[in-house]
Parts: sequence; C-alpha cells; structure tokens
Amino acid sequence: MRYLPLTDADRRLMLERIGADSVDAFYENVPEEARLKGLLDLPAHQGEMAVEAAIGAMASRNLSPAEAPCFLGAGAYRHHVPASVDHLIQRSEFLTSYTPYQPEISQGTLQYLFEFQTQVAAITGMEVANASMYDGATATAEAVLMAHRIGRRRSRSVVSGGLHPHYREVVRTTVQYSGVDVDFCPLDESGDEDLIAAIGEDTACVVVQNPDVFGRVRDLTALADACHAAGALLVVAVGEVVSLGLMTPPGEMGADIVVAEGQSLGVPLSFGGPYVGLMATRKKYIRQLPGRLCGVTTDMEGRRSFVLTLSAREQHIRREKATSNICTNSGLCALAFCIHLTLLGEEGFARLARINHARAMTLAGKLAAIDGVEVLNDTYFNEFTLRLSRPAEAVVEELAERGILGGVPLVRLDPAADAGLLLVAATETVSDEDMDRLSAALKEVLA
Repeated sequence: MRYLPLTDADRRLMLERIGADSVDAFYENVPEEARLKGLLDLPAHQGEMAVEAAIGAMASRNLSPAEAPCFLGAGAYRHHVPASVDHLIQRSEFLTSYTPYQPEISQGTLQYLFEFQTQVAAITGMEVANASMYDGATATAEAVLMAHRIGRRRSRSVVSGGLHPHYREVVRTTVQYSGVDVDFCPLDESGDEDLIAAIGEDTACVVVQNPDVFGRVRDLTALADACHAAGALLVVAVGEVVSLGLMTPPGEMGADIVVAEGQSLGVPLSFGGPYVGLMATRKKYIRQLPGRLCGVTTDMEGRRSFVLTLSAREQHIRREKATSNICTNSGLCALAFCIHLTLLGEEGFARLARINHARAMTLAGKLAAIDGVEVLNDTYFNEFTLRLSRPAEAVVEELAERGILGGVPLVRLDPAADAGLLLVAATETVSDEDMDRLSAALKEVLA
C-alpha cells in the first residue's frame, strides 16, 4: 500500500459523498464491449527490491554507448561532456528555478539565457537568437510557421529531401491545420535534387539541412541567392551543432532562419531526450521569433541587468493570439549547452570540430576498403552514408551481437529508404581501436 495512500474507508467516504454505490458505477456509461473483461497480463506485485532487480535485468539487455564502440548518429551524437557541466547544472539555484517572470530575483537565470543566446547567434552567423526551443525538430517546424508569418500571402514551403525524416514528420504534423502547404521533396540519397527549380512566387521558404541526413555538406550560397531573388526565405537546419565549429556558418551563406539540435554540447544521449533546440534569425524578423528572448539593460542605479523582452503576454495565456504555442524553453539543457561551449571557448570548439572530422575521414577510409561497402559521400563532417551489400538492419544486429553499435540503418528513419543504406558517425569518443574493431567485424559480417 506504499504507493496507494487511500484506504477502503477513504473510498467508501468518497462514494457516499458523490452518491455512487460502487467504483463500477463510474463506468456504467462506457459500452460493455469497450470494457476490460479481466485483469491485464502484468506481473503480480512484488517488493521494491524484487522490482528493482527485475527492471535492472531488463535494462542490462541494452547495449549502452558507454559500454561499446559507438558509431550511432542520425541526429543524436555521443560526445564527451566534461564532469564540471553536470556538477554546475545540479546547483540548486539552477536545478529548481522556474519561469523568470520576476527579473529582480532571477538575474542568474536570465544572465545565462542571455549568454546562451549570444553563443547561438555567434556560431550560426545570425544577429539574434531566442532562449531555446524544445529540440531541433520542433524548432524546424516553428521556423516554417515563422517564415509564413513573414511571407504573409505566400502559402507554400519547400522541404529538401535531405532533411531528417523525423524532422519532416514533425513539420508535417505541426503545420497540417495552419493553412500552410508544404512540398516535401523525396528522400534524396543521390544529392541531385534541384531546390532552386522548386522555388515559385508562392514560396515562403525553402528548408534544407546542412550537413543533411546523409551527412553531406553543401555550400548554400546559390540557394540563398535564389530564395531571396524570388522573395522567399532560406531556413537551414543543423542536426549536428559541433559542425558549426568548422563549417561556414549558415548566416554567412545567406540563411534567414537557422535552427539546430544542440544536444551534442552538454546534453547526454538519454535515450532520446530531453534535448535543446536552437533558433536564430536576422534582427529584422525578431518580432516573429517564437519563444522567449532575454535582453540586457540597466537598472535604476545604472547596474547591468537582464530581463525577458519582446515577449507578448499572449505567448503564455492567449494561444490564439500568439506567434507560437511554445510558452517555455529547455532551460536546464540550455544551461548545460552554455557551460560546455564556454569551457571549450572559440579555439576549443574549432578544435573539437576538427577532431570529429578527422575521425570520420579515417573511419571512412578504413570502411571503403571492405568488399561490399561503398561510401556514398564526397563531402561530410563527422557522419557519412554507406551502401552495404546486405540489408543494413541485419548487419547492425550482427554487429551488436559482437558488442559494437555500428550505425543507424536509414530504413529505421524512413521505411521507404534503400535497405542497404547505413548512417555511420565518428565523434571524438571513437578511438583507433574502436574503428579497427568495426572494420574487422563488418568485414566478417559481409563476407
């Protein structure tokens, strides 16, 4: 009864108060055929130690990235997070803080959000950033809605076939009742899609990922110029934020809105979340930027102070009037991101990116020498696509049996994809020994 505090006497009292004869009376309006006919097929209750042992046994069946060579990517990457990040975010003033509506007692929270925004604007090459979104996928959907608010009468968006399939589905779900038409280009493993040809007079924005879901890196300058010539906006999504330490920032290539998944900095994999979405834009579009925005000012005594700014009350209490239905931000994850990037500094961030790229180049060279393996990418950051001579799902299962997390089969992201395609990522956590183990195991599996 530890987790069921109500006694039989309590239940009888409640039933008497509402005039019901029994608990079953609550369900008399539910059709008989919709009711359970018996107990669910669940284990009988046990003591806490027995439950912990049972759940622990189930958890031990997982092959954790911390226990095996890990080449997983596809939008979620294993990076080393300094111990000081976890130590600092667990300080009580950060871990328990709530919405900073009262700036006079929330200066610490507001300051780190302001610093976070500054960092995001700097690495994306944009002029202004918000205080974070939920994750990269929802940030991409918000960017499409934002572009349509800016474009007003333009009713159509074009989404690249290189955008992560999960991001595509979040966009589809988010905009389906908003009056926005989205043209989703087919999944593009070849890299031959012509997005410029898809731009028309009714195009509000073009959404492209860089590096894309296949790991390809592209110069988006010509696409940005074509968008602007047609009066459309270019939205760039970045699935691996560490790439911004080495690549030309999207803003410098002409992007109007940049969104990204910030998980790689400060935030562990955590079986899918919570993560942290980044969103930045040009200053002229700031009033259409969803979510929170922190600003800096001076108080009555001339001291530097931080406040929430340009945040209409409708964002929080009048949804139909709001630019977005997001009413908060990923504060703790944004803090972890901010601390990690601060510890790295500009030079450290660039060095981390170079290490990632070098690891991927070394791995691609090793795997390309294996019979039955073709590396599809000419350009990439820390992730690339292989075409295998066998279905990728079967291959990764056999690699897992050998204690190696060998990559992500593309069919897990999109069932319509080529069954032989495998996404492989190499971060700074991958050693030469790890790469040799993968190479040897893959050679055996494909033999």
